[in-house]
Amino acid sequence: MRNLDNREKRAIFRLEQNKNSNVKNVIAIVSGKGGVGKSLVTSLLASEMNKEGKTTAILDADITGPSIPKAFGLKDKLKFTEKGTVPALSKNGIKIVSTNLLIDDEASSVVWRAPILTAAIRQFWQDIAWGEVDYMFVDLPPGTSDPQLNVFQSIPLMGMIVVTSPQESVSIIVEKAMNMAKKLNVPVIGVVENFSYFIAPDTGTRYNIFGESKTKKLLIDNDVELIGEIPIDPDIPKHVDEGKIEDLKKSYMKNTIERIYEFEQTEQR
Repeated sequence: MRNLDNREKRAIFRLEQNKNSNVKNVIAIVSGKGGVGKSLVTSLLASEMNKEGKTTAILDADITGPSIPKAFGLKDKLKFTEKGTVPALSKNGIKIVSTNLLIDDEASSVVWRAPILTAAIRQFWQDIAWGEVDYMFVDLPPGTSDPQLNVFQSIPLMGMIVVTSPQESVSIIVEKAMNMAKKLNVPVIGVVENFSYFIAPDTGTRYNIFGESKTKKLLIDNDVELIGEIPIDPDIPKHVDEGKIEDLKKSYMKNTIERIYEFEQTEQR
């Protein structure tokens, strides 16, 4: 029997799932700053776990800047049934909910005040008939405001994964998100660094494009582990732009996924 006591205690305003949902593990993907690859990490984790036979889902909580549907090439809108709203399915069966799957024009801006954004995220959790889900990844917007607070306090999270990049300016802002997690007693599963390095295709030489990574200091100061590194790889934006992220042959999330499994086992003891 899965022990959810700690998760439920952290979610002090815990929202019940839809009666047609059984989401077993929820992991928030966060960063204090935009543009570091949060949605990419979310997409890769869901895709690679799906290839391992897990039922995965993505709740795109970046309401005003959703990019998940693009990465998976989704065009169809969400369907409404007697059981509730049904998530869209990717080519390989990943369940996805995003505001871009609700509005008619994906280029239209979503201009909502914070209470409406918060209500939308809650509806994505409560009103969607998710069915059976082994691992759900919540792609949060950058920052430390209402959407993050809402998810941390309302949804029983296993924990969160922090996405950063090697620059010091990013690490400083990302640390704010980690401090918020500490205050709300949300465990940090680990840190994933994007844009970590570049491998020259002709020589195989590794280059640290941004110099020595400042992520090491972030890890030491917050007593967390680096659980993944994503290089600068032209194949990644190519697959994202074509809506074929699931077809990416490389496995950049192997160590991250192993750490998630380890964290889950530790939590159950």
